[in-house]
This record gives sequence, C-alpha cells and structure tokens, in this order.
Amino acid sequence: MGLVIPLKKEISSSYAELKNLVKEKIDQVDQRIKLKLASKVNLIHKMTNYHFKLQGKKIRPLLTLCSAKLCNYTEGSRDINLAACIELIHNATLLHDDVIDSSRLRRGTKTSNAMWDNQSSILVGDYLLSRCFEMIVEDGSLEVLKLLSSTCSTISQGEVSQLECRGEIDMLEETYFNIINSKTAVLFAAATRIGACITNNNRKKKDALESYGRNLGLAFQIADDALDYYSSKKIFGKEIGKDFFEGNVTLPTIFAYQDSNLKERDFLKKVFKKKNRSNKDLDQVQNLITKYNSIKACFKRAEHFVNMSYNALSAFNPSKEKTILQNMTSFSLERSF
Repeated sequence: MGLVIPLKKEISSSYAELKNLVKEKIDQVDQRIKLKLASKVNLIHKMTNYHFKLQGKKIRPLLTLCSAKLCNYTEGSRDINLAACIELIHNATLLHDDVIDSSRLRRGTKTSNAMWDNQSSILVGDYLLSRCFEMIVEDGSLEVLKLLSSTCSTISQGEVSQLECRGEIDMLEETYFNIINSKTAVLFAAATRIGACITNNNRKKKDALESYGRNLGLAFQIADDALDYYSSKKIFGKEIGKDFFEGNVTLPTIFAYQDSNLKERDFLKKVFKKKNRSNKDLDQVQNLITKYNSIKACFKRAEHFVNMSYNALSAFNPSKEKTILQNMTSFSLERSF
C-alpha cells in the first residue's frame, strides 16, 4: 500500500471562527429543519432523526449565513430559511448517493440505507427535497427559486455523468472537472450567492460570491477524492477506496494514469473495467499513485481553486466576515473528514 500522508488532527481555526460568527443562527437552522421535517409517518420520523444526528460540519449552510452577513443582511429570517434549504438539498443528495454507491458507512456510522433499506432512503431523500421546495416557494423570490431549482437539476446531471463515466481510466481532466463542478461545486456556489440575492446586491457582488463558492467547492471535492486514497476510516469517517471499488475515476487516478508507462496503463485499464475490484487491486493502484506523486499533484491543482476562491472576494470591502470567508478557503485542503 502507498504511503499515508499525515493529516491534521485539529479542525481548522477558520472553520471555528465561521461557526462562532453565526452560531445562534445555525442553531435556528437546525430547529427550522426539524420543524419542517416533522411527519406523522413513523418511518420518516425515525429516518430523518437518525440521519440528521449524523450531520457533518454544515459548511454549506454556514457559508450561506456568513455570505448574508457579509452583504449586511440584518432583518428577517430569510437567511435561516434558505440556509436550511441548502442543507436539505445536500442531505437529500447524501441519502440518494449512499444508495447509488451501496455505501454502508458515513461519518463513522452506518448509513440510512444500511440501517433500513434502499427504497426507504430514496423516498426519504425525495421527502427532504419536497419540503425544501415548499420553503423556497414560501420565501417568495423567483430569483432564488430559479437558482436552487437549477442547482438541483445540475447536481442530478453531474451524478448521471459520473455514472456514465465509471471505469473510464483515460478520462480527460476536463470531464472530471465538469463532473465535480456539477455534483459538488454548484451547491457551494448557490449557498454563497444567496447571501447577495436576499440583500438585493448588484450582479458584480452576486457573481463574486458565486465564484467564491464554486471554486471553494472544487477544491473541497479534489481534497475529498484525494483523501479517499490516503486517509483512514477512523479519520475520514467512511470506507477508504470507496471511489475505487465503485469504479469512479477521480483526479488521483487520472494523474497516475497520465504518468504511467504502457504496462501500468494497461493494468489500470483492466482494473477499472473489472466488475469487482479487490483490496490487492487497491494496493497496487495506491502504489502507482504514490510512485507518481499524484496526491501532491491533486493538492497543487486544488491550490489553484483556493486562490481563485480567495481572490473572488476582492469585490467586497474589508470586514470580519470577508476575512473569515477568505480564511475558509484553505480549510478545504486542511480538513481530514
């Protein structure tokens, strides 16, 4: 097996600062979600309670709240409601993804489909989306409705594109970036753009926040794909080699394939075309990733998007919120989960 790159054990201080900045409001987001998901259907009640107890760091709704604060949103609760919508969309995709990928572990705990079954997880994911769009309609903004409906459509297309490209180890980098932009970065972009939408800011600031979120999301996903090949289950919170065993080609394997000799390329093609891949196969692929420093190349590429994200906020005047958001750009590379 390839070398394991040591990861930081402590959460980035930038994340802690972001959470503390909007702590009261993120608590209200949790309450709003709980209230909105209330159901007389017992299975929905059990599954939503279970799933949301396993929540991660809530980065997307935190970004929505901070972006609104950056844009001087002070009155009303639209930021809370729409941050809840962002979190509902994200969690609906998680429920669906775990079924598609046959995942049994998320955040160190059994997935909902592992606890119940695939059919229930799909239907509860649909329930989250239906409740989310009720809230979007209640918000009353056609601009926000268009933004989030378009975002959901793009996420779906990204997931289908990834499924279509499974096993294609000779995938172009452009194809990979189109996929992660659609399945991950687009929701980050919507989460941050909303802050400017609800304060009626000009297009320049809306586009700036969208660029910030999109590039942050790209860096976040590249780091996630790299972690899948060198982290550990204890730190990462889910199965290691998940992408590999599913046949999903990501940046570490794209870089390894590009640098490999003809014999190694032939091996990679055969491995990724197999219906089932073994732990021995994973070890060999990890050795190639290590041999060609593919993880280092991934983080180098991610740094480009981090810089793009950081610079996107130049449209805003100096403020505490701006500093925290800019500091968050490095969090995607420092995180270990």
